Amino acid sequence: MSTAEIGGVLATIGGTPLVALDRVAPGLRVFAKMEKFNPGGSVKDRTALHMLQGDLRAGVLVPGRSVVVESTSGNLGIGLAQMCAYFGLDLVCVVDTRTTAQTVALLRAYGATVEVVTEPAGGDLLGARIARVHELLATLPDAYWPNQYANPLNAAAHEQTMHEIAAELDADYLFCSVSTGGTMRGCADYIRRHGLATKLVAVDAAGSAIFHVPTEGRLIPGHGAGRRPPLVDTSAVSEVVHVTDLECVRACRTLVAREAILAGGSSGATVAALAKIRDRIPAGSRCVLVFPDDGNRYLDTIYSDSWVREHFGEVPSGARPLATIH
Repeated sequence: MSTAEIGGVLATIGGTPLVALDRVAPGLRVFAKMEKFNPGGSVKDRTALHMLQGDLRAGVLVPGRSVVVESTSGNLGIGLAQMCAYFGLDLVCVVDTRTTAQTVALLRAYGATVEVVTEPAGGDLLGARIARVHELLATLPDAYWPNQYANPLNAAAHEQTMHEIAAELDADYLFCSVSTGGTMRGCADYIRRHGLATKLVAVDAAGSAIFHVPTEGRLIPGHGAGRRPPLVDTSAVSEVVHVTDLECVRACRTLVAREAILAGGSSGATVAALAKIRDRIPAGSRCVLVFPDDGNRYLDTIYSDSWVREHFGEVPSGARPLATIH
């Protein structure tokens, strides 16, 4: 089933613009895949649609009866909330204390029920979210868990993302921030299947356990994870770059000052990662950064001077040169 067959607002998912970033890294050709232009505002709209549409067609999900239950840090929940509102499905989103107040408000505006876990389980908040999902599956009639962390349809959705990039540009490098691993895995599968020479750079949080033992706490939702999701394929990655929360903040604010782009934390992370390996990228290389969402969901965190000062003791200012972002 294609998005064209879906119809309505959901038919606008995908086909997001590839925007030149002329002021980020002189000497390189840098482009951002702007996923905020999906109707739900993020790359996770692709994931949500791809995971639900087959089961809707097959009758596994029944409007007016089925209850979708998912663990989410925010964007996937908003994508699912939009789909469920469109198709008449109930939705319960299990989030944690890192999820922003604005995201919770958006979920509720779409009609979703929101449950917030506050204490870690199995060592992290993700474990607590998943444990609560299992409890809900056992108690709610006709409950269905898409399971974004292991569902191959999550990754499959992003083969189309990479197809769109490849149709416009022969990219030398692709920078993908990692959370569930779906975007990175789908892009990697497309790159390998089509024999592209694009080098895939995985951008992970310093406080994430996906590729290493975490070196600090993690404040920014949607970037990194407390454990390695099953979809993550380390063999597909040319390089892993770890980025701190403060580096994300600096890069996001630099994007506003230099490119007039208000981007989310994981978008800023890709800019910070580019800064870290800039000296090893040949001049003239074509670099694509996947920008998963917009910065308007981070106004109370990344773009709040008081929040930044509270957590980091400094407020980045001005249009920082790329070399000073990290």
